[in-house]
Amino acid sequence: MGQIITQVDAFTNTPFAGNPAAVCVLLAPQSDRWMQNVAQEMNLSETAFLIKQDDGFNLRWFTPTVEVPLCGHATLASAHVLWSEAHLLPDEIARFYTKSGVLIAKRQVNWIELDFPVNHSQATVAPEELGQALGVECKSVFQNSLGYLVEVESEDLVRQMQPNFQQLKMLPVSNVLVTSLTDSNSEYDFVSRFFAPGFGINEDPVTGAAHCCLAPFWRDRLGKDEFLAYQASSRGGVVKVRYTGGDRVFLAGQAVTVLRGELITNKQ
Repeated sequence: MGQIITQVDAFTNTPFAGNPAAVCVLLAPQSDRWMQNVAQEMNLSETAFLIKQDDGFNLRWFTPTVEVPLCGHATLASAHVLWSEAHLLPDEIARFYTKSGVLIAKRQVNWIELDFPVNHSQATVAPEELGQALGVECKSVFQNSLGYLVEVESEDLVRQMQPNFQQLKMLPVSNVLVTSLTDSNSEYDFVSRFFAPGFGINEDPVTGAAHCCLAPFWRDRLGKDEFLAYQASSRGGVVKVRYTGGDRVFLAGQAVTVLRGELITNKQ
């Protein structure tokens, strides 16, 4: 039997929404080249590879072009697979050993909560070309390890913007997280979109790592610790965010399996 790979839509409870990730619970260790080739073949924003380690699983994430140090939606998808395919019992915690340290996932009824490192942003002076590439006026611009964090004036601007990705790729920092408060009658606290041509992804549908930046950003401005957030890509996705200060952010989402398949070969 070949290697099983599962495709999961994360940060949604509806198939064909949220952010799709492929999850591969490895039968045996594989080379970096093989994992990158599989990620390219899957051609999703992220493919996650897990292998049993001590009291948890080693976890790595690959886009079609590069390995990344942290990915929220593929971690959520991985936890979903571990429970739904009986790698873990329903009441067991999912513990992941990653390049971003130990990450924990817990089941909470129909939601999965992730324990992630916070990512603070610093105010910066952005190049004039940033606003031109985004096609909007930047209300404020910050920078963090993920890229630029840009606040704009309204939810409509976030939803309707159509960046010039060729121009974004030419900037010194080409990944941009755009956010705003929602309209007063919305069920959500804030909206966002994440453009990541630097990672080989023009727009990521729903980005857990981005909410590690958004949590302290909006906590400072709104004076509250819990948020319901919406990432307004064409697929869309919902993230519960909890941040009380310190160095950890708690992100909760839902997930649904849409596809299971078999990799016929483990060769390079």
